[in-house]
Amino acid sequence: MKKLAAGLVVGASILTLAACGSEGGSSSEGENTTLTVGASNVPHAEILEQVQPILEEQGIELVIEAYQDYVLPNQDLDNGDLDANYFQHIPYLESQIADNGYDFVNAGGIHIEPIGLYSKKFGSIDELPEGAVILMSNSVADHGRVLSMLEGAGLITLDPEVEKTTATIEDVIENPKNIEFDPNYEAALLVQMYEQEEGDAVLINSNYALDAGINPLEDSIAIEDSNSPYVNVIAVNAGDEENEAIVALVEALKSDEIQEFILDEWGGSVVPVTE
Repeated sequence: MKKLAAGLVVGASILTLAACGSEGGSSSEGENTTLTVGASNVPHAEILEQVQPILEEQGIELVIEAYQDYVLPNQDLDNGDLDANYFQHIPYLESQIADNGYDFVNAGGIHIEPIGLYSKKFGSIDELPEGAVILMSNSVADHGRVLSMLEGAGLITLDPEVEKTTATIEDVIENPKNIEFDPNYEAALLVQMYEQEEGDAVLINSNYALDAGINPLEDSIAIEDSNSPYVNVIAVNAGDEENEAIVALVEALKSDEIQEFILDEWGGSVVPVTE
């Protein structure tokens, strides 16, 4: 199956996105508005599970569809199978819009997942040897992010004239250890590469690390600063950002209750944002 149902559908009557949009997210005659949101398993789907009872009190039935990759959630949002998705950061969303012509908008930023560098062979970034091979995602939207993190850790230097978020491997101007970057892997496979001790170190998105029981704060040998601009957002089709059910979803995700849950559950491996 291309996706797994992670939420429970409560009640016999389910309204479509069109109904949700036309009714502005409100319930009528005892029927709940249904809001279907696609999300990565961890932490996104787990956060949404905490939001379900909050929205239920407002007559909104939140159905969560869990995904294992970064492509299908946008395809399904575009074709109407989803009302919103919650898995991607802003640069990735923007690259997907540019590459695929999606008419998506950011309905609200929720949290940051610091990306980390992991190694089964070396206990610190300083221990990486001459010519070490670092495996990384083939998502170009993440390359500037991980390279900036490695520059901050003192491993490389990027061309100062290049915008950090758009930097590529070719923009590395100083590489004292002659690190070899191998950007040829699906992001979802990087945990497996790490467990199999492929390469010398692996750059892994925190949602995949957490899903595999890896603690980014404890297990990484380098980790992105929590002030990262790579905020994970609720993405919707243009025009739906003003739908009352979408607004209620974003407000619930930004509530003190949910922000405290995020901090308590992941202890800094997932950081809520307030803006």
